[in-house]
Amino acid sequence: MPNSIVLGTGSYAPERILTNADLERLVATNSDWIISRTGIRERRVAADHEATSDLAAAAARKALDCAGVAPEDVDMIVVGTVTGDTPTPSCAAFVQELLGARNAFCFDVAAACAGSIYGLTIADQFIRSGMVRRALVIGAETLSRFVDWTNRETCVLFGDAAGAILLGATEEEGHGLLAATLRTDGSMTGILGIFGGGSRRPASSEMLLDNGNKIRMRGREVYKVATRLLPDVVAETLAKAGLSPDDVDHVICHQANQRIIESALENLGVPREKCWINIDRYGNTSSASMPISLDEASRAGRLKRGDVIAMMAIGAGMTWGGAVLRW
Repeated sequence: MPNSIVLGTGSYAPERILTNADLERLVATNSDWIISRTGIRERRVAADHEATSDLAAAAARKALDCAGVAPEDVDMIVVGTVTGDTPTPSCAAFVQELLGARNAFCFDVAAACAGSIYGLTIADQFIRSGMVRRALVIGAETLSRFVDWTNRETCVLFGDAAGAILLGATEEEGHGLLAATLRTDGSMTGILGIFGGGSRRPASSEMLLDNGNKIRMRGREVYKVATRLLPDVVAETLAKAGLSPDDVDHVICHQANQRIIESALENLGVPREKCWINIDRYGNTSSASMPISLDEASRAGRLKRGDVIAMMAIGAGMTWGGAVLRW
């Protein structure tokens, strides 16, 4: 039975940079407070003409170029996003057209910040079944379009970007995705999300005036949940792979908050130096942050063949997961 390995990675961030100093002119906040609470110094904002599929396609092209694979040789495209171009069709369908990947079937995964790890696990199962040989897994968000710029608790956190991972089938054992764990607890749906615009609260003038189509978050609750669940899910996934935290060479994680990352690493018993951290430059890019981090670490030469990579992410739902990859 085949297993899946990473053939290539890519990422894309819009040109416009929104710094903490810029935010000080928009809302009652200050840079020192933002850095001390989150680790964020700046984030990217999509241009007016850029939709989520544009960011996703730009990252995907880099992953394909990295692997030397033509778009028409991709069998599957899965996009993790909660900020797609339209409610329907899927963002993945727009990406397919932009890439010219005419032979790929496509769909989105709405697992919020855990979208990429969910997408990675789904694509891995298609490859293991033999139905797919090459799969593009993309995380892409334009969260700036869903931020309430008058809410200093949330508007400082989020940025726009995309990351892509091209998976391929191999018969070589011991490399690629070794194990994964996915979790959801729907009892926590109320602590983070965009609660207007769906069938529960359809679009209306009242909903828009109330900013119901913007991100809402109960930050303290999210922090407590994330710091508790992330180390547990990584430890569980390592055990599935017959490994322990001592075997981990690198950690690639969702960049939600630097304090969350550091707490999870401490509880897991993995040194901070093993984790690629870029939240200071991008902010929270939701499903995009994990594949961006993997791409940057790879292009920086940090990842060597045989290295064990632990991956973790958590997002609205609450949805979370862990994966273990041997490079």
